[in-house]
Amino acid sequence: MPTVLIIDDNAAVAVALDVLFSLHDIEALRAASPEAGLALLEQHSVDLVIQDMNFTADTTSGEEGTALFRAIRARHPELPVILLTAWTHLDAAVDLIKAGAADYLAKPWDDHKLIATVNNLIELGQAKRALQQRVQSELRQRRELESGHDLRGMVYQDPATERVIHLACQVARADVPVLISGPNGTGKERIAEIIQANSSVRNGPFVVLNCGAIPSELIEAELFGAEAGAYTGASKAREGKFEAADGGTLFLDEIGNLPLAGQMKLLRVLETGRFDRLGSNRERQVKVRVVSATNADLQAMIKAGSFREDLFYRLNVIELRLPPLAARPMDILPLAMHFLGPDKQLHADARAALLAHAWPGNVRELKNVMMRAALLASGDVIKVADLGLPVATASNGIGHGAEDGMREPDRDAISLALSRAGGVVAQAAAELGLSRQALYRRMERLGIVRP
Repeated sequence: MPTVLIIDDNAAVAVALDVLFSLHDIEALRAASPEAGLALLEQHSVDLVIQDMNFTADTTSGEEGTALFRAIRARHPELPVILLTAWTHLDAAVDLIKAGAADYLAKPWDDHKLIATVNNLIELGQAKRALQQRVQSELRQRRELESGHDLRGMVYQDPATERVIHLACQVARADVPVLISGPNGTGKERIAEIIQANSSVRNGPFVVLNCGAIPSELIEAELFGAEAGAYTGASKAREGKFEAADGGTLFLDEIGNLPLAGQMKLLRVLETGRFDRLGSNRERQVKVRVVSATNADLQAMIKAGSFREDLFYRLNVIELRLPPLAARPMDILPLAMHFLGPDKQLHADARAALLAHAWPGNVRELKNVMMRAALLASGDVIKVADLGLPVATASNGIGHGAEDGMREPDRDAISLALSRAGGVVAQAAAELGLSRQALYRRMERLGIVRP
């Protein structure tokens, strides 16, 4: 049951409020003086305070009410306070609203309006506490994740990214192949590095092969090595990536580009750990953890006959899906600041434009944009013009908000921004790249209680 503290020296007023609240399942505590009210606040947990503005019969300035409010605010800054005023106290009440009071009601009050206001403030307070608990839980989990694992300097804030990292750290302990899927430029190689860094072979080599960058006629030599004379131009023997990665991890990027002949030989190595160099009959044995990555739809490639189904299931013992940057918007600004370095800052318009952009090139595109901006900016503050983003994106990101074509932040992003801003809508709107009015409209559509 929510609890309201009534601080009023008029017994009739206090009793009337007590009865009204009891009819609406709200418990009421009563205090007849500011001193008694402050004492009750130290003894009980309450959701809201309703206080009178005047406690001395021969004064009408509201000074006692002002002093009481400031005392409550100093001791309990998050506690909502409703001021109960006479018209003579209206100016003082307006000043206290500016200082953080939740609302004011003139005597005599309207029961329906009072109950609606109280219920809204109690609901907002409960939502804020729940959000704070959730944020604290997420921060605690993140600290535990970062303190207990080597994340290879991964920069992130979005829960979607954290889930992938958490799973990567979990599967790192198991000596099984992992397939990382996601669009180009999302950071799949960094996830592979995290798997290596937290695995039992963390001290072994980490070898990378981009299967899409090697001509098909050379892919076998790259993977398994070749003897001298095995192919035109092979003047001396060379070891392949599997030999180089022995005792560590081999990261096969763009695995969907591996030719069918190479797929068959790769499958044999995954099953047995044995292979032959190109041009050699001597079988070699290695122990290698294979992590692969793709931006392709391997299931569709299997149906088209361009990727072996048995290899897919061998590679895909565990799959980690890394979402595009547009699907993890809370990563955008931390990554942007990371790429800029400590000597540069982002203007609010630039922040808004970064959040508005769709980032088809993902993190790789963001890195290039920030490096360019850092080189071309005339000062230490990066402005929207320095980013070189499309004009439509930049204009949508400044002062208009989601309704003008900008990607809309979801409920979690808005709630977290409000929590970080201490409920200050203007500050949360700036973080999200929205105007204050656009954020209010978005909150209303999502049913987020207005602070």
